[in-house]
Amino acid sequence: MPLLKTERQKEIYKLLDEREGAFKQCGAKADAENSFPYENIEELKKIGFTSLTVPKEFGGEEIPLYEMVLYLEKLGQADGSTALGLGWHLGIMMDLAERRPWQADVYKEVCEHAVKEGALLNRAATEPKTGSPTRGGKPETTAVKQSDGSWKITGRKTFTTMSPVLDYFLVAATDDETADVNEYLIPRNTNGVSIEETWDSVAMQGTGSHDLVMQDVIIPAHYLVEAKRNERKARPSGWLLHIPSVYSGIARAARNEALKFATTYSPNSIVGTISEIPNVRRLIGEIEMKLHQSRQILYTTARAWDEELENRNQMTAQLQVAKYTVTNTAIEVVDLAMRIVGARSLSAKNPLQRYYRDVRAGLHNPPMDDAVIALLAEQAIQSFK
Repeated sequence: MPLLKTERQKEIYKLLDEREGAFKQCGAKADAENSFPYENIEELKKIGFTSLTVPKEFGGEEIPLYEMVLYLEKLGQADGSTALGLGWHLGIMMDLAERRPWQADVYKEVCEHAVKEGALLNRAATEPKTGSPTRGGKPETTAVKQSDGSWKITGRKTFTTMSPVLDYFLVAATDDETADVNEYLIPRNTNGVSIEETWDSVAMQGTGSHDLVMQDVIIPAHYLVEAKRNERKARPSGWLLHIPSVYSGIARAARNEALKFATTYSPNSIVGTISEIPNVRRLIGEIEMKLHQSRQILYTTARAWDEELENRNQMTAQLQVAKYTVTNTAIEVVDLAMRIVGARSLSAKNPLQRYYRDVRAGLHNPPMDDAVIALLAEQAIQSFK
């Protein structure tokens, strides 16, 4: 499937391709040491990756969803943790550019910071007692309005991806007076903000998804950037395709490892390499079929989001099916790749064991499988009423 269609796409893809080896090495080191791939983030800042989804009016590239998916799949092939972290930043910036929910001067400040200095942003929404915010739990983090109009934020957030390098946190908190759930912008250097290093996951270790702790954090009144988020009408979120694009990249990395092994490994029990064995060829063919199918769904959905603006409100099911299909297919592809490589795939030195761990994290990124299946069932039933 010819994916690169414009000169910009070819140029950015080439930049990522040239750095793939270094990104992969840094990601493997972070995984082995349970650390953070700082070098990858810095290099991506240098090539302007962090400003790709910032509007052109602020100096960004304002790329469409198709391109974001394209680049994150390529980056995911090098290091899933780096790609997933950057994906949240790029996706949220894309969503903000489309909706423009913030006060203009605050939005301009963050966008220009991202362009000029590579500033990074992510949401901090999950809490120990609420679980995933997509399940509807109400934040226990509180926001108390002060006499001068400022806000005092207190609470703890878990799974704060990229916390070691974030410049801004978008924090969901409950207004102590009205009980509304609002979203507040909190710069990293604000007094009372700290990171507690709690991330001990065996998957996506390099995302640095530690706890964000806020103790009597005071922010100005206009940093309440989105009021009454709990009352906001649900709408399709194309930008969330950043999630399956990363897992598609991991699957392609596993495929490449399997092919490299199959075309070079030659035990003395056969003539030639194991790529000539019918069963191995069948497994390779299955991998190719699955990747082709999932890529068709992923990129067709991204193009539809970009080109069919009038149909976006009806794309919820299509977007969720893309995430479900691509993520579960990626898990299947990694499993098939490990069957080709055999016991060597379980070696700590073999990247396949990391892909096996990392790819399963996709099951716990939104939307979850059960929610997708429930939505499809509901739509099917309603269509017959």
